[in-house]
Amino acid sequence: MPSLIALAAKLARSAGQHARTGRAQGMQVVGTKLTDTDMVTKFDREAEAMIVTGLRAARPDDSIVGEEGGSHRGTSGIEWLVDPIDGTTSFMYGLPTWCVSIGARDADGGLLGAVYLPDLDEMFLAERGGGATLNGRSIHCSSATDVSKALVATGFSYTPAHRTVQSRRVTEFIHQIRDVRRMGAAAVDICFVACGRLDAYFEENLHAWDIAAAEVIAREAGARAGDFAGGPLRPEETLIAASGVFDALSALLIAAQRKHPHG
Repeated sequence: MPSLIALAAKLARSAGQHARTGRAQGMQVVGTKLTDTDMVTKFDREAEAMIVTGLRAARPDDSIVGEEGGSHRGTSGIEWLVDPIDGTTSFMYGLPTWCVSIGARDADGGLLGAVYLPDLDEMFLAERGGGATLNGRSIHCSSATDVSKALVATGFSYTPAHRTVQSRRVTEFIHQIRDVRRMGAAAVDICFVACGRLDAYFEENLHAWDIAAAEVIAREAGARAGDFAGGPLRPEETLIAASGVFDALSALLIAAQRKHPHG
């Protein structure tokens, strides 16, 4: 029986390579979700089916929550959260910033995370209490302490009205940080914070499967995670940053939120 992290890594890699090979043979959009810009491809569904089948075979008593509906309620106390393709738009356009994300949690919170970027052949892994790695090498978040020099990633809602408000908020503090990046996949952004390619990441209205794996990786790499006010992390408000800039960025986000609240 493989360890939980070995199982997650194996399934993430096989599903990611399947999706990458399939994309090279031609794209097929099979539907949309929240809006016309929130797309689902047949590879999202195939990748999730591969992962769910693998988890059920190896861990039949565990629970599973999949973005595309592949769910199962188990009795073991371990729950897997699967995002088969995080960054579907990047995947469709041939950009490398998409990934397969597989996380697990128990009664004490995040247990492990595997995030695989097929186009870059990068595997981010972490287990609670065991540190974080990228392709087998230990990683750590940046040592940034000056928010004015922080490179910050974010994402925007698929809902046009929310996206407009979010973009207005960014204009409130973009001159107070180094710059902003948008990769288009929460798990990728968070893993990039974990390995120091970014200093911080924030976003609103995510889902548990978007952040479950990457949050463990970021925490094990020394990053701090919470909501915008520094309270417990929740998908509705996610801020993950190098600990030296977390509080300053939190203050900027809260001030911008007050000036541009959602209607």
